[in-house]
Amino acid sequence: MTELTKLYCGLLRRRQCLVPTLRGWALAALVAAALAFLGLREIGPFLTVSDPVPGGVMVVEGWASDYVMEVAAGEFKQHHYAKLFVTGLPVEQGSLLSAYTNLAYAGVATLLKLGLSTNDLQAVPSTQIRRDRTYNMAVALRNWLRAHDLSPAKVNLITVGPHSRRSRLLFAKALGKGVRVGTLAVPPNDYDERRWWNSSQGVRAVIGEALAYGYARLLFHPPEE
Repeated sequence: MTELTKLYCGLLRRRQCLVPTLRGWALAALVAAALAFLGLREIGPFLTVSDPVPGGVMVVEGWASDYVMEVAAGEFKQHHYAKLFVTGLPVEQGSLLSAYTNLAYAGVATLLKLGLSTNDLQAVPSTQIRRDRTYNMAVALRNWLRAHDLSPAKVNLITVGPHSRRSRLLFAKALGKGVRVGTLAVPPNDYDERRWWNSSQGVRAVIGEALAYGYARLLFHPPEE
């Protein structure tokens, strides 16, 4: 037989295919680089969501820095929320030197220093957990609300820059469909969020949150109650 034994006994056949030329590969590389640049530039704004819903209750995460707490205090005073809840995990460093064993209590103490009253504030501490921390802090808030027969229709979450989209998603999952979750994203003060790729802090924050948001959106499923 000829033609490589009739192309291996009829199991194979010849086909023509087109492959890029050097100019084609160069154009493809240019397009890929342009798309990568646009992705880098837009991922920060995508993760940073400011869509507040004043009029219900406010939540601030206890790990937030003092400048975030200042924004939360100002927002609370301006829009007259019913309550400001502070979520938090146990303090992992310095707990032996501090009166506060949980970041929720430390956050409440900071907000008291900023002029809010004890009637305005409620600490909602969580136990130590290794994974899905934001979601579990939201679950602690949900359980507290249920235990006190409260069902706010709107929850406004104060958090930092690129953490806001993931926080909103996870709080919405924990609180359920009957609660509208808004966010107020406070710009980070340790890097320029418009050019986050120019600093190690920005790269860690944005890339880390991008991966975490992808996990929360695509792979995370709340456990059945």
